[in-house]
Amino acid sequence: MFAILLSEGMDPFYQNIASFPTAVFTFMLLLCVLFWLAAVLGVIDIDFLDVDLPEFGAEAGDFANPNALAGVLLRFGLQGVPVTIILSLVSLFGWLISYYAVHFLSPLVPDGILSFLVGVAILIGALYVATLITGVMIRPLRPLFKKAQQGVPKQLLGQKAVVRTSVVRNDFGEAVLEDGGAGLILKVRSTGGEQFQRGDVVVLLEYLETENAYRVISENEFMS
Repeated sequence: MFAILLSEGMDPFYQNIASFPTAVFTFMLLLCVLFWLAAVLGVIDIDFLDVDLPEFGAEAGDFANPNALAGVLLRFGLQGVPVTIILSLVSLFGWLISYYAVHFLSPLVPDGILSFLVGVAILIGALYVATLITGVMIRPLRPLFKKAQQGVPKQLLGQKAVVRTSVVRNDFGEAVLEDGGAGLILKVRSTGGEQFQRGDVVVLLEYLETENAYRVISENEFMS
């Protein structure tokens, strides 16, 4: 497989993904891959980029919202799922559209300022179309995340969870609660300056509605 990736036949592919404007989406994809690796390893929260979206109803496209990012998400129907998933899908679809646009149009456009202008047009067009496609693709996912967000948070209080991130502080951390299935990944926060490490057993003490997180204490402290 590595022989194929390093063969001369792959040179056009590498040239396309490293040329403007595809290189922009290539960079975005790399950042997304690094993010998901860090999230799997428990270095960062999966939804650390999430923003609170107000319910605009039929006026969801209103840009009067002071939160510009929220306004954009609502305008393209990108609400209801974590922002990190949205950015990953936009990057992927934008990369595919840009790659094939460059592949077929580059031979027809002479080098120079015209080539740059065409590249800018491809970048804007790919980003716009990728955003529209992402809005359609996430529609079936919204009920899943809505159900997970509604849940029964107060019924989980008093249950034990295992820290999955490298550390849990009063402003960061996640833990896994065994539910008989794949497990629930919950955002958790310690009390004061207390910290927990990966693998520590904690008890869900309080639900923080504004943060959609749980205040936790050690199992020993809970039992004492």
